[in-house]
Amino acid sequence: MHTRRVALVTSLLLAAAAPLAAQDTAAVKRSAAEVFSFQQKVTVPVEPGVAYDLATGDLSGWWDHKFSEHPAQFCLEPRVGGGFWELFDDAGNGVRHAVVTWAERGKRLRFDGPLGLAGSAVVAVITYDFAAAAGGGTDLTLTVNVAGQIDPSWPNLVYQVWQHFLGRYRDYVVAFKASGRSDDRPGQCGPK
Repeated sequence: MHTRRVALVTSLLLAAAAPLAAQDTAAVKRSAAEVFSFQQKVTVPVEPGVAYDLATGDLSGWWDHKFSEHPAQFCLEPRVGGGFWELFDDAGNGVRHAVVTWAERGKRLRFDGPLGLAGSAVVAVITYDFAAAAGGGTDLTLTVNVAGQIDPSWPNLVYQVWQHFLGRYRDYVVAFKASGRSDDRPGQCGPK
């Protein structure tokens, strides 16, 4: 008798769930994930610790792709768990573009998040590796790995955008060096 009741209840539950399962399956849109990656390198005329400092903290001097025309803060916190923040105002409205997962001053900075591809099912893992250059200064090697729902135009576009950023970063560091300043440690940034 107990076995019949279990069988009857199971049959009723399956019969009731069948239309819901069919409806839910029709609502789910499946898409394939893709991956792309690349490396780029730039040499700057400062030692690795200063190169690291100029690639973090306030980025408004060289990073020119933003969601807000005049953000209250645009910065990358150089600490594990730190954010890549674009705060629109002092109330804390804004975007966290990425989260720092590796911070080692003068050696490596890694952060992941969608960056400018926010709103898409995408994650980018960005690594800056800093090393003393053979002729002096610092080689910054950028490694970009992106995975998710990738539009076919994105790999080349993202590659070109990073070329642009590294060129602006190099120019920013050259101007910093020419100014005669010797250190630019990042201050506090992010929401309060």
